[in-house]
Parts: sequence; C-alpha cells; structure tokens
Amino acid sequence: MDGYDFRIQVSPLDCTGCGNCADVCPAPKKALLMKPFEEEVEKEKDNWEYAHEEVGYKEDVMDPTTLKGSQFKQPLLEFSGACAGCGETPYAKLVTQLFGDRMYIANATGCSSIWGASSPATPYTTNSCGQGPAWGNSLFEDAAEYGYGMKLAADSNKLLLETYMNEFNELGSDSELSEAFKAWLDGKEDVKASKEATAKILNLEDKAKSVSDEKAKDLLHKIYALKDYMIKKSVWIFGGDGWSYDIGFGGVDHVLASGENINILIFDTEVYSNTGGQSSKATPLSAVAQFAASGKKVRKKDLGLMMTSYGYVYVAQVAMGANQNQTIKAMKEAESYDGPSLIICYAPCINHGIRIGMGKSQFREKQAVDAGYWHLWRFDPRLAEDGKNPFQLDSREPKESFQEFIQGEVRYSSLKRSFPETADQLYQEAEKAAKDRYETYKRLAGK
Repeated sequence: MDGYDFRIQVSPLDCTGCGNCADVCPAPKKALLMKPFEEEVEKEKDNWEYAHEEVGYKEDVMDPTTLKGSQFKQPLLEFSGACAGCGETPYAKLVTQLFGDRMYIANATGCSSIWGASSPATPYTTNSCGQGPAWGNSLFEDAAEYGYGMKLAADSNKLLLETYMNEFNELGSDSELSEAFKAWLDGKEDVKASKEATAKILNLEDKAKSVSDEKAKDLLHKIYALKDYMIKKSVWIFGGDGWSYDIGFGGVDHVLASGENINILIFDTEVYSNTGGQSSKATPLSAVAQFAASGKKVRKKDLGLMMTSYGYVYVAQVAMGANQNQTIKAMKEAESYDGPSLIICYAPCINHGIRIGMGKSQFREKQAVDAGYWHLWRFDPRLAEDGKNPFQLDSREPKESFQEFIQGEVRYSSLKRSFPETADQLYQEAEKAAKDRYETYKRLAGK
C-alpha cells in the first residue's frame, strides 16, 4: 500500500506465549518468531506503547469485511485471561473486529465468561471513539433468554426514538433537525445509514439546546437521552457447548425459534471445560471425559442440523484454523441476516490433551477438518427464497486418517490404556459416526 509500512507489534507483557500466531503466519519467511520473554520485554514494551498510543490502527486502508481488511481493525477483545492457545478467544476477537463498536454480548457462564470478565478487569475494550461491546453475564442456564431481553430492550428504545422523532418532525420547529431525524428514520435498519444519520444528529446537539418551543424541547431532551440506541445494534449470545447443547438448550431453541434478529455463537470444546472436563452432549463417541471414563457410548448431538429444521434460522459450522475465509464469511452472513443465526465454532481446549501442544491449536483445527472429524458448512435461508439450495457444504472429502487424528489427543488415546478391550470398537464407531454425518451433509448439499 502506497504511503504505508506494515508492522505487527506485540505487547510483550500481555502475550501468553502460545506461539499460534507464529505457527500460522502465512509469509514464506515468517513475519513472527518466538523468542524468550527475557530477551524481548525491555526492547519491545516501549515499542508497544508507541504503536498503541501514537501510531494507532488504520481501519480504512481496505475493506474491513474481508479476511485481510478485518485484521487492520482494532480488536475490541484484548489480553484475556484464557489459557495459552485457547481455541475460543480467536473467534470472539474476530467478531469484535467486525461488529464490536455496536455489539451487545450476553455471555453464558463458563470459560468464556471467566476469561471475558475476571473481576475487576475485562478484556473487552473500546475504540478511540469510546465505542465497544456492551457485555453482560447472568447465569449458566439463561444466557439465551438474557440476550433475548437485551434485544427486546434495544428494540423498545429504538421504537421510542422513532416515536419522538416523528412527533418532533410534525411540529415543524426546526428544518435542519427534522432533516437529520428523517435520515435516521429512513435508514435505522441499515448499519452505515444509521451511523451517518446518528453522526449528523449528534453534531446538532448544541443547536437542539437553543430550540425555544417547550414541546419540541421536551422531545429533543428525550431523543438525546436515547442517543446510545441510534446506531443499529448487533446482538450476540456467547457460550460453550455445556450451556448450548445441554443446560441452556431450551433457551437456545426458544430464542432461535422466536425469529428475532439475534446471533448465537457457540465455542464448541466438546466438553464442560470450565467445570473440570465433564461429558456434554457435544462430546463425541469414544472420547474420555468425567462421567464418560470408559469412553462416550453415544454419538454427538448435531445441534446445527437440528436448528436448520426451522428453515428460517441461519446456521454455520466453522473452524478458523481450517478455513479462515469460511469463518469470516459465516460471521458476516449471520450478522447481516434479518433473523436468528447460530454459529458453532470448533475450539481446541487444554482438556483435550493435544499431544503437539496448545501452541498448535489453530493447526489442530485444520487437522480436524482434513481428517473428517469436523465439518464446515453453512445454511442460509435467503438462498431458499431465491430458489437455491440453502445448504452449502464447505468441507472437502476427508484426506487424512481419522484414527491418527484422534490418537493425537489424550482424551481419546487414554481409552486404549484404560479399557483396551473396548477401545478399538469405540474408535471404529466414532469414525463411522463422523462419516455418516458427512454423508448426510453431502446429501443435503446435493453432492
């Protein structure tokens, strides 16, 4: 890009040292190298302060909704308390880069609420304009309902704004303010238009104070009191598989069935990660977990496929390390869809006992897809409205060994040591279950 040099500046005091960034760096000659902390901290901490305070982010150099362009945007999630190499935080970070300046997040209790709000600090932050995610946590079981309440409250306040602006315009007391309000009323459901109209309205706040008509003045006071609700909100519900597949499933189903424009993002670690590794309905067949010490005997629940049965819910299954473009495409499609959406994200976890280490968790996601252990797909109801197949299978035929993949994790390989008499049979059943699931997806995609 003309006029710019590019630098990746790491905060040495906040880096967890997992090494994933260096591992996945696509440059032929690595742009990132791992070095001992002691060698880098004094040299780089001042560079970080300068880059952060003086240089800042250049968010307008390319389309921020593309894979490359999104990474020029400031992450509004930074320096979490998650385990080094955590598979969850990269997804949350990306969502904040895409929509964080206008996001609501209702977070289910679990790992994501712990690294998301380790009191008295939170890794969610604001941009230079003071805008960032509004985050809240209620309980484990009611995150979906909690997020639904956030959506209804935002809609209620937006309806009040619409009422007040229409009443003000009917008075005809100030043409410039009326014009700004009309622009907002016309574009309130469009992100860009609502941002532009809101900027105009806020720039007229001082002028609004000089309006003499008492009724108009009262309406303006009410309008500006609700200024935080002018830009179209992006409502998200975050949580893990223990919440979404099990304890909070009723709420997840209810909110998706409501038809409301709400986005649910699941960090699928396939186990209750935060409470010590108990088996959930997302735990695959043959995996060892608490309450499944001899290996899970039944198949993993296909939550995504279940939700497609409504026909009006956008659903996607993603794995960032396997296909970054598909991940960002799913997030953009889900957020732009005027209805409920569900994104299920494969998230390697320290509970898996990954033999090559958590520094390879992004690569592990790629291995999962290549082996046919995890599948990538999207279901977009808008395609059906156009007479097209709404189910899009983004995974190719598995090309690597399923058995070699699962033996790369202690949660599977330990079964052979503890229960050698049943392990091989369960391993074969697990592979068959994964193949059956892929064949189902192929049929739905018309392949």
